[in-house]
Amino acid sequence: VPFSAAANLRPGAEQKVVFITARVHPGETPSSFVCQGIIDFLVSHHPIAKVLRDHLVFKIAPMLNPDGVYLGNYRCSLMGFDLNRHWANPSPWAHPTLHGVKELIIDMYNNPKINLEFYIDIHAHSTMMNGFMYGNIFEDEERFQRQAVFPKLLCQNAEDFSYSSTSFNRDAVKAGTGRRFLGGLLNDTSYCYTLEVSFYSYILGGTASAVPYTEEAYMKLGRNVARTFLDYYRLNSLVEGPLTPTPKTR
Repeated sequence: VPFSAAANLRPGAEQKVVFITARVHPGETPSSFVCQGIIDFLVSHHPIAKVLRDHLVFKIAPMLNPDGVYLGNYRCSLMGFDLNRHWANPSPWAHPTLHGVKELIIDMYNNPKINLEFYIDIHAHSTMMNGFMYGNIFEDEERFQRQAVFPKLLCQNAEDFSYSSTSFNRDAVKAGTGRRFLGGLLNDTSYCYTLEVSFYSYILGGTASAVPYTEEAYMKLGRNVARTFLDYYRLNSLVEGPLTPTPKTR
């Protein structure tokens, strides 16, 4: 049932939706650990997680390419498709996961009771360091500037996230990706990103030393992505109790 998740909100609260997908490329295993970090944090007893659950609806599709993962493919699905080039017109037969997710997103977008505010697709990068984002280019300068807010806030929360590596583009080769297609489909109150994370390491700010990524470090980035929504929506004052760092959260 598409809209049942709104039951977590406080009565009468506006339905603001954050839609997250991962593992469209089966070889990019770090994306699953980042997504796991987001999920684990959101369902935890952490006071920030409770506030986020009270005010936002998170829709998460943690594995868009399960057949490719099962087969051990690096980039393609069972039928040999790079699914992240078929968002514009996904086939229910050849690209069933994309078809289902896209239909759900469009249903939400067309529902006047729902504000679909974020779409984030999680990937892993084989040559770049750190975590970073790809965003879209818009003619409207104000919209372009607003799009930069979330990655800037994430950079303040996550020591391994690099805003300097974050870029905004509309390369033709990326036209069929989730971030590009949905960025053109949704209106100017929606922000669509690709979240990339290095396969191997990140460089701490002000140093030249590379820190190898671990499964725990990927999940920590996921937790920091989740908690950045607290800053974005200015919900900090609603958190109960002192915000002392926990062993699992920066």
